[in-house]
Amino acid sequence: MSNQSVTPSYFEFTLFSDCGSLKYVFFSVCLLIYMTIISANVVIILTVCLEKSLHQPMYIFICCLSLNSLYGSAGFFPRFLMDILSDTHFISRPFCFTQMYVIHTYKGHELTLLTVMAYDRFAAICHPLHYHSKMTLRKVLCLLMVSVLYPACLLGYFTYQSSHLPLCGYKLHRMFCTNWSVVRLSCVDTTVIITVVQLLAVGSIFIPLFFFLYTYLRILLVIRKSLSEVRGKALQTCLPHIVTFMNYCISVFCEVSLTLFKADEVNPIVIVVLSLEFLIIPPISNPLIYGLNLPQIRRIIFGFLSVCKMGNFK
Repeated sequence: MSNQSVTPSYFEFTLFSDCGSLKYVFFSVCLLIYMTIISANVVIILTVCLEKSLHQPMYIFICCLSLNSLYGSAGFFPRFLMDILSDTHFISRPFCFTQMYVIHTYKGHELTLLTVMAYDRFAAICHPLHYHSKMTLRKVLCLLMVSVLYPACLLGYFTYQSSHLPLCGYKLHRMFCTNWSVVRLSCVDTTVIITVVQLLAVGSIFIPLFFFLYTYLRILLVIRKSLSEVRGKALQTCLPHIVTFMNYCISVFCEVSLTLFKADEVNPIVIVVLSLEFLIIPPISNPLIYGLNLPQIRRIIFGFLSVCKMGNFK
């Protein structure tokens, strides 16, 4: 590839290979995964929205988590399913940066929402008498706005900067567009940009992580001194959040770890697995974790299924 600066009107994903008739099997499996993500998260969203007893901060945040899963999946799966069946894997420049922005904001929203949920559990367990005065509807809406706008604005700025870099290539060694893979194609020195992005990424990840650890340390100290009944109820609401947060951290760590190596230094299968993990596992596991572990949601879902089943027998 020439080192002359160009502005490609398209990019090419190089990780897709000709699998022959197996591509239809892969397509069917991925379509099933996408339908599962949509179905599981829509069930959680409808359950929270339609049941008045769930119109509480914790369940509102869970609903937003499911909405974010649908948002991130919509930015990835439709295009990915097309690429599986296609013989060529080109993506237009505008659509590439749109996909990049959607997937990166999905990751950012997931982290900020989980951080806000940690604060909600902290207020509910450590300050139960003041919980309703602390977590008013206005406070919840403000927290949600910050959770959405902060990643949207920050990542929007970096996406804009990436879109204006002079590039010396068009081949992306990925299955979807990422900021890092595009920046690597730049013809100019991006050391400063990469350093700033890395510092902000570390801060954006570790500050919420430390806050999460701090809040749950305080929660554990409180419930340790509580009665066994109170302790069991507190753990019942906190355990799904802990599992979700740790699952998300592992997923993001797997994806971010790819940026530490050059594309030709990593096995393509490893890149595929690590790239897809955070786009598949959290959107599927989150509704299952909350739907099956929180009795309030589980009871309503099972009750609705029972009513539907009785209606079919009539």
